[in-house]
Amino acid sequence: MIQTNYNPDVLSCLANLSNDEVFTPPGLVNDILDLLPAELWSNPNAKFLDPVSKSGVFLREMAKRLMHGLETQIPDKQERINHIFSKQLYGIAITELTSLLSRRSVYCSKTANGKYSICETFDNEQGNIYYERMQHTWQNGKCTYCGASQEVYDREDALETYAYNFIHTDKPEKIFNMKFDVIVGNPPYQMSDGGGRDSGAISLYHKFIEQAKKLNPRYLSMIVPARWYSGGKGLDEFRDEMLKDKRLAQIHDFPETSDCFPGLNIRGGVCYFLWDREHKGDCTITNYKNGTILSTSKRPLLEPKSDVFVRYNEAIDILRKVKKFNEKTFDETVSARKPFGLDSNFSGFKKSKTDKHNILLYRFGDNGFVSEEQVIKNKHWVNEIKVLVSKASPGGDSYPHQIISKPIVADKMSCCTETYLVVGIYKNKKIAENVAKYMHTRFFRFMMSLIKNTQNISRGVFAFVPIQDFNEEWTDEKLFAKYGITASEIKFIDTLIRPME
Repeated sequence: MIQTNYNPDVLSCLANLSNDEVFTPPGLVNDILDLLPAELWSNPNAKFLDPVSKSGVFLREMAKRLMHGLETQIPDKQERINHIFSKQLYGIAITELTSLLSRRSVYCSKTANGKYSICETFDNEQGNIYYERMQHTWQNGKCTYCGASQEVYDREDALETYAYNFIHTDKPEKIFNMKFDVIVGNPPYQMSDGGGRDSGAISLYHKFIEQAKKLNPRYLSMIVPARWYSGGKGLDEFRDEMLKDKRLAQIHDFPETSDCFPGLNIRGGVCYFLWDREHKGDCTITNYKNGTILSTSKRPLLEPKSDVFVRYNEAIDILRKVKKFNEKTFDETVSARKPFGLDSNFSGFKKSKTDKHNILLYRFGDNGFVSEEQVIKNKHWVNEIKVLVSKASPGGDSYPHQIISKPIVADKMSCCTETYLVVGIYKNKKIAENVAKYMHTRFFRFMMSLIKNTQNISRGVFAFVPIQDFNEEWTDEKLFAKYGITASEIKFIDTLIRPME
C-alpha cells in the first residue's frame, strides 16, 4: 500500500558533493547528540558550535531538541525560536555553497534576515552561520595551516579555495568572541596534495579536533575516519595525544563505514567520540557491526607497554594471552618501505633476463629483470632467500577481511619495487616456506588486524605478530592451542578474518 503522507527528510537524501562534503545522515547526527547530557537541551544559556557546517543538519537537530527542552521556560514559540537561533546555535560553513545550504535547512531561508527566515532578530544575511572566503598562507609551497599544496590550490579564479575558516586562524575564539559549551560536527577528512589517490592525500580532520580543543568547550564530539588509531601520514603526533588524553570519555567504533554512511567506503572505517573536559579516566569503547552494538567495554586506551589502540574489545584478552609469551615480533624483521630503493613506477627494468640484467624484479604487473647497479640499497639481500608481501591490502572493507595478499617466497638473485615489503631474510627455502604458511593462518592476520586500519601495510602493523620456530610448520590449530585461544575467541576471529585465497 502506498503511503500518501510520507514526507522524506531531504538531508537524508543528499549525495556527497566531494570528498570534503561528506554529509551526515540525520539519524547518525542524533546518535552523536545522544552522547551529550540531556540537561543541556533545557539550558537557555548553553551555546553550541558546529565549526564545519555542510548541510546544517547538526544545527537543525540541536534546534529541535532545544525547542522541546525550553518549552516551559520560553512558552512563546516565536520568542523561543528567536532565542535559540540568535543566542545558542552557531555554525561555520566550509564553503560558500554549504553556507547557503546550511542557512536554508536551519533558518528556512538562504539569508538569515530574509523574508522567509523563521528567526526574526537577525539584521544580516549570515546570521550565526558564518562563512568567509579565505586564502591559504603559503610558505615553501605549502599552506602553514593545513599543508595544502600551493601548486594544487593557488587558484584565484576558483569558486572555492578550501581554506577552511575554522583552521586557517591562530585565534579561532575570535570568530564569534564567545565560549562554547558544546562543539560538534563532521569535519572534512582529507585534501589532495597533488599525488595519486589516497597516497596523495593530506589528512585534515585532526586539525579541526585540535582547533576545537583550543576553545576548551565542556564537550566535544566529531565523527572522523578511524585510521587515526594507528597514526600514519601526518597523524602520529595527533594519535599519541588522543590516546593519552584522559578526557576522551567514549569512542563509538564502526569498522564498516557503510554502517554510518551508506554507500561510502573509507578504509579502516569511522568513529565518533565524546571528549568531556571534566572526565578523567578510562574510555568506554563501543564496537558496532551491521548497525548494531557488538560489545561495550570501559578500558584504558592503551594496553600496558603498548602505544597502539586496539579497537576490538573482544581482542584484548587474546592479545594479552599472546603477549604473555614475551616473544619477538615481526616488526623486527620486516623492511621499511621501498626495501631496495626502487619506486613502484620504476621503469628501468628489462622484460627478459640478460647477462647483466639477471636479478628478478618483483613489481606491480609483469615481473622484470634489473642489474646489480640498479639496486639502490640492501644489495646484500639480493642473493638471499626472502619472503615478500604486497604493501597494499586486497579487497574492500567488507568483513571478514583477508588483510594481506598471498606472500611470495623469493629465491636468491631477486629484489622488488616499493610495491612489496620484505617480511624477512631466511637461510633456506624450507624456513621461508614455513614463514609464508604462517602468514596464511588466520591467527597471523588477526594479530596484524589489531593495528592495521588502512589499506597500506607498514612495518609497524606487524608489532603484535609473534615470531615462531620456523623449523616447523604452523597451522591455526597449533597456534590456537599454543596460546590458549578459546572456542568463542576463535569464532570472533572468524568474523574478522577469512581464509587466504
